[in-house]
Amino acid sequence: MTGKHRQCDDYFVAVEQALARSAWSEADSAFNHFRDAMLQHFALEESILFPAFEAQTGINMGPTQVMRAEHAQMRALLAVAEIALAARDADDYSGNAETLLIMTQQHNMKEENMLYAMCDQHLALQLAELLPQLESGINMRELM
Repeated sequence: MTGKHRQCDDYFVAVEQALARSAWSEADSAFNHFRDAMLQHFALEESILFPAFEAQTGINMGPTQVMRAEHAQMRALLAVAEIALAARDADDYSGNAETLLIMTQQHNMKEENMLYAMCDQHLALQLAELLPQLESGINMRELM
């Protein structure tokens, strides 16, 4: 899952680079990849990883709840950034993108340093079942 964070980061950088050149069409395409990768990553966590962790640990109001709330905030930021990009409003896009970047970096640090480690610890016996489900979802995005 950490690898998907890096892939999303790469897509985000591609949007920024395209905008720096005023290559709007390229920025649109890169943003679509970025948005789709982010949303798919959230969906995999929320539909597979988090429920497995919650079922195994009995912790329903802990870190997974925080991550879901942050996903919701990031979805909203993605939506307003997309609107700004479609309107060709570089300043509005940049403001929303900066907020999204900061939030995403903080979110990823929490997942990578805390939640994923907890998942590794508590879901080790379910790895053979969970990994193919997660990889299948990841590979579906790569086929798009």
